[in-house]
Amino acid sequence: MLNWGITDFYMHTFIYQDLASSFEALIKDEVFKVGDKLPSIRMLSKERGVSISTAFKAYLELESKGLIEARPKSGYYVRFSPKHLQNLSADIYPEEGSRIENVDDLIQSVYGSLDKRAEISLSLNVPSTELLPVAKLKKSILHVLRNRSTQSLSYEDVRGNQLLREQIARLSFNSGIIVKPQELITTTGCMEALNLAIRATTEVGDAIAIEGPTYFGIFQAIESLGRVAVEVPTHPVSGVDLNALEDILSTRAIRACIFMSNFSNPVGAKIPEADKERLVRLLESKAIPLIEDDIYGEMYFGSQRPKSCKSFDRSEGVILCSSFSKSLAPGYRVGWIIPGRYYKKVYKIKFHQTISTSSLSQEVIAHFLTNGRFDLHSKQLRRHLYIQSLKYLQAVHEYFPKDVKVSQPQGGFVLWIELPKPYNTLDLFQRAIQHKISIAPGQMFSQQLDLSNYMRISFGAPYTAEMDWAMRVVGELLSPT
Repeated sequence: MLNWGITDFYMHTFIYQDLASSFEALIKDEVFKVGDKLPSIRMLSKERGVSISTAFKAYLELESKGLIEARPKSGYYVRFSPKHLQNLSADIYPEEGSRIENVDDLIQSVYGSLDKRAEISLSLNVPSTELLPVAKLKKSILHVLRNRSTQSLSYEDVRGNQLLREQIARLSFNSGIIVKPQELITTTGCMEALNLAIRATTEVGDAIAIEGPTYFGIFQAIESLGRVAVEVPTHPVSGVDLNALEDILSTRAIRACIFMSNFSNPVGAKIPEADKERLVRLLESKAIPLIEDDIYGEMYFGSQRPKSCKSFDRSEGVILCSSFSKSLAPGYRVGWIIPGRYYKKVYKIKFHQTISTSSLSQEVIAHFLTNGRFDLHSKQLRRHLYIQSLKYLQAVHEYFPKDVKVSQPQGGFVLWIELPKPYNTLDLFQRAIQHKISIAPGQMFSQQLDLSNYMRISFGAPYTAEMDWAMRVVGELLSPT
């Protein structure tokens, strides 16, 4: 067992934040409904036994989330509750459709010339650079250039930078995983980790079960390696349908599964802890490897990071893949893989394929994790993302047709939106791009389902006046003429 001397990962909250969270829960449960007046600051101070300053800060916190508003000479009133929005049903799946032959062309249309055609992107699923610790990362770059420039010019160990692997091992403890640095390998982003896992567990022609819908890069990777993707129906709230998976496993020879365990892309689902364990046990009983993509696990909005499926692994049959692309530095392309019993295969493929991951990027990330307070940065990032999710949800409520349904994510970066038919989000994309606004049409995320009336909007960028304009324009394009 490693002795890391880990301190508290979950930082203490201030009294005003606890007070604000209590009111937020009451607003969400509609104890306080939209339009209701909240207790005055003086009354709140007296009733809760807190200072006037603490009561005022609590209301400012709620106001920053767009849940309440101050009315001059009148007080504070409830402005918005997510209860206003129609939730995506956890029991209804998109209809199956004929195989979409032009998904790659659609993806290229959305992302291939994005810089030329769109000035405002609602489609890029990454955190804005405004939310990243740019100054501290610059310090880490300077430190590496001054003190480790020679090492950064050389090939790194195939397994990856030693210090970085030690830091990743510590970070993995948050998700319930106890792993030694020598049991993981760094990669060029999460996609390389997934490609390594696919090649280590399957052969050309093998069938791999994935979520439907899922991130398009996953089925592109499967097809590029000559494997066959089989989509499993997925709840927009609780993730992959385990009953449907069992049915598929009984009728098809599935050689591996690739699932996102926490805050999946594009639907934002989180597999409940009990279902994660059930999933691991199910695949364990059939000797089918689970390739777990947990790239969004650190982006939780609750009080504690959700566990990974890997944390329930008893037979080393779960391969965990992740990266820092969503939490720290998208452009550095630093990820990792915990291969379990497939370690030797993954190591060999990594050596033959790329030899090693970029030395400089690994050195910089390793230095930041050691000295840059990643835990503090992550907490601040999660808070910003949560507030932004509420702002974008409010815009959907205010600007979009009233019969749309939208996810209410508990983490991650995305809203998954269902429009009533005959809305077509590919057509919406073509019209929005004329205004230099980009969205992600639903059909990008499946080759077997009819997602023509779905779309994904990212809330990774702060909700500025420019973003408000973009959401309003998209809403107007959805309104009957």
